[in-house]
Amino acid sequence: MTALVAALGRRVRRDGARPLITYYDLGTGARTELSGRTFANWVDKTYHLLVSLEVQPGDEVAMPIAATHPGHWVTFALTAGAWQAGAVVVPGASERAVVTAVGPEGVTTPSSGTVLACSLHPLGFGFTEPLPAGVIDFSIDVRSQPDAHAEEPVPESAPAWRDGTEVLSHADLSAAYPVSERVLVRPTTPLATLTAGYLAPLFGGGSAVVVLGDDEDAVSRIVTEERIG
Repeated sequence: MTALVAALGRRVRRDGARPLITYYDLGTGARTELSGRTFANWVDKTYHLLVSLEVQPGDEVAMPIAATHPGHWVTFALTAGAWQAGAVVVPGASERAVVTAVGPEGVTTPSSGTVLACSLHPLGFGFTEPLPAGVIDFSIDVRSQPDAHAEEPVPESAPAWRDGTEVLSHADLSAAYPVSERVLVRPTTPLATLTAGYLAPLFGGGSAVVVLGDDEDAVSRIVTEERIG
């Protein structure tokens, strides 16, 4: 078990009911809050879905969704589920990918591999319209997966993230500076957002409030209401 996987298990055992990730989209008014236990449930189901799609340790899982929606809780769950499967997350397209995860704006028939389309509905609902052939509705298919925790044995030195020529191992990502407070996160680049919104609170026992949007008055209200800082 790598530290990336073990940290989420510890969070569930020690403080599973407390919020881990709270996500706001100021454009739609959506607010979604996930406790450590609820998030881990999504991660376990994502792991089983990826394994059912024949993802094996060392395979690449491409995530254009990490580039288009870096701070969404679904992006975090997909990333953590891929790590649990021992896969390498690519925050963009990859010709070597076994599975490619996209947001609602990137749904097209795949030329190879399998496409997971994510509706990003605030309550986790799927698409209302039929998807192209070869495209799987993540929100629908992931719900039918087992809740039981499982993971693939991979070493800490195994690659977990590849962005161009930058390759980070499980150990590299586990070195994120821990955060013990409730913090505000404004999405930026995929890795910076993942670190601030998931890894740092996970390893430090804190929690993240991820806010998408530029309404500074609304952000100030959220900071007060969510007791950030």
